[in-house]
Amino acid sequence: MPVLPCVEIEPATAADSAVIWLHGLGADGHDFEPIVPELGLPAGAAVRFIFPHAPAIPMTINGGMVMPAWYDITDISLGRRVDLTQLLASAAELHKLIDREIERGIPSRRIVIAGFSQGGAVAYQGALTYPQPLAGLLALSSYFATAATIEPNPANRELPIQVYHGSRDPMVAEELGHEACQILRSMGYQPGYETYPVEHGVCIEEIEDVGRQLQQWLDLAP
Repeated sequence: MPVLPCVEIEPATAADSAVIWLHGLGADGHDFEPIVPELGLPAGAAVRFIFPHAPAIPMTINGGMVMPAWYDITDISLGRRVDLTQLLASAAELHKLIDREIERGIPSRRIVIAGFSQGGAVAYQGALTYPQPLAGLLALSSYFATAATIEPNPANRELPIQVYHGSRDPMVAEELGHEACQILRSMGYQPGYETYPVEHGVCIEEIEDVGRQLQQWLDLAP
């Protein structure tokens, strides 16, 4: 089964858990690769990190410029219009990556899905609709693009979710992070929410919080 090309970081010992992390618009799988040592995970943590590369496609909001993207964005207003067909196709590619980790011996309950900005929108769709229970979902500086159409799989009806957002974000307004949490709560989820005084990016405090969340969800011994 072919999967997207990825940057993969293997632990020192055989992996017993995995984090699949989707980058944002215009970036690639190398974008979040440097954060792994900054997460503060225990030295013996057997976590494999997978950072897939999005395909290069024309981006309407950038005048048709071809760039790495999980889907096209046709309107950058607060409500933003996106190509849902492309987003769903990217979520299907995420499912293939999860399937591969299970085939490689990682239980679904030890797989965390993370996504930044565009990658977070795909992560919402992909994680909530996956047919086996996952360890958790991390959404960073993102928005719930498929909230009106998504049909969560019963297997992930109790999926742990943590949302992070910059209070000064000019690209994806923090309002969209709050809105995603409100929608998730209306669907029966109990998302956590953290905010940081940053723009459209991450800071060391956020990275450390992500590391602590991974330790909790994956039960990583200190």
